[in-house]
Amino acid sequence: MFLGLDLGTSEVKALLLDDRGFTVGTAGSTLTLSSPQPLWSEQNPTDWWAATEAAIALLREAHPEEFAAVRGIGLSGQMHGAVLLDEADAILRPAILWNDGRCHAECTELEAAAPRLHDIAGNLAMPGFTAPKLLWVKKHEPEIFERMKTVLLPKDWLRLQLTGDKVSDPSDAAGTLWLDVARRDWSDELLAATSLTRAHMPRLVEASEPSGVLKAELAHAWGLGADVVVAGGAGDNAASAIGIGATQPGDGFISLGTSGVLFVVNDRYRPNPASAVHAFCHALPQRWHQMSVMLSAASCFRWFCHLVGQHESALLAELTSNDSAVTDRAPTFLPYLAGERTPHNDPFAPGVFHGLKAKTTRADCTYAVLEGVAFGLADGLAALRAAGTEVRQLSLVGGGSRSSFWAQLIADALDVEIVVHAGSEAGGALGAARLGWLATGGAVDTVCTRPAITSRHRPDPERHARLAPRLARFRDLYSRLRGA
Repeated sequence: MFLGLDLGTSEVKALLLDDRGFTVGTAGSTLTLSSPQPLWSEQNPTDWWAATEAAIALLREAHPEEFAAVRGIGLSGQMHGAVLLDEADAILRPAILWNDGRCHAECTELEAAAPRLHDIAGNLAMPGFTAPKLLWVKKHEPEIFERMKTVLLPKDWLRLQLTGDKVSDPSDAAGTLWLDVARRDWSDELLAATSLTRAHMPRLVEASEPSGVLKAELAHAWGLGADVVVAGGAGDNAASAIGIGATQPGDGFISLGTSGVLFVVNDRYRPNPASAVHAFCHALPQRWHQMSVMLSAASCFRWFCHLVGQHESALLAELTSNDSAVTDRAPTFLPYLAGERTPHNDPFAPGVFHGLKAKTTRADCTYAVLEGVAFGLADGLAALRAAGTEVRQLSLVGGGSRSSFWAQLIADALDVEIVVHAGSEAGGALGAARLGWLATGGAVDTVCTRPAITSRHRPDPERHARLAPRLARFRDLYSRLRGA
């Protein structure tokens, strides 16, 4: 048995995987965000651990015999977050998260301090990344910066609780702007640009390699045997790719979670920062990937549901699959509720409903939100194509994959076939469990298979043509509002 732990933004998920590759059970515990000032997004790492223990308790209760047979643990987690520890490994401040936009000025400073940043890290300096966060802390919280001895990414702080070891992996570390992504090693040059050294960093192992063993006291408390291996683990998107078997060049998926990600596997390092495309290490050796990221995706729909006081299923039930009239009359929605990364790199981009009229219905606005997210993904695909990447089919994972309406809308907007797999909602947790399996000696060909396809959504040429002028309006609206 193998345990996957996925530290998301809104939930910690735990998944139990058997030796045949079947999911035995899942459990989760919710998390909340703190935004003490505009553009800030923080969480307390102790809440991550409490949620992890709660999810594991639920999984143990539901599957006691299977859980007791766990021999490998894998980790997946939200990327870019900065957990700052002192010399005693005490937390110095709340973790600054991936969707925090406070350090836009520090991004400019980092680009100036590290002229080779784009070549080495393969990415633009964006507020979500880890390195600019440390420049912000140095400037605005100098006493904390002076006391700080270690910087850990979120999942790697969980590992510290599990094993007592400070370790990261190249897929997650690639999102810090401190990694030489081609070499899969820390860059002394980029660390120096933020007044840091390798001494502040965890050691690196590949995502599928062992990083340590579970602490004896935890193994005893959880009813596990000795020498439970903890894998290197991966950033959430690379782990999701492992979960749906995206291991070969050209394999790709869309993750429709809090953020929206379009991920395509590459056989070599292929940076293209000019288009705000991310070039990161994959969770397997000798694999990299390109990725476009929109900061608000399924979270836009959750926001709208809260705004109108309705459950997601109730709003989706108001939509019909072939209602072209709704498409024609719906307002335009810009999904930039937390700014945007690809392709705009604009932390100040606003969320917008444009074109509201007296006859606009709730269903029209629901459609507009789903369409706006689909158009944001279309912008991401255009950026990847500009970087030389082509795809014919994309898997859909994350909570948004539950909606067949949304899946078809994305297929029509992107003009790409979308497939949904069994267990696609598990995402990073399944990938994490598979990495735990690999770290105990499992073979990639055996472990990283593609789950069964439960639905296919082929693009409709007529719908694609109908959406084209709306996509053009969507892009024009942002260009007119930028900087306003």
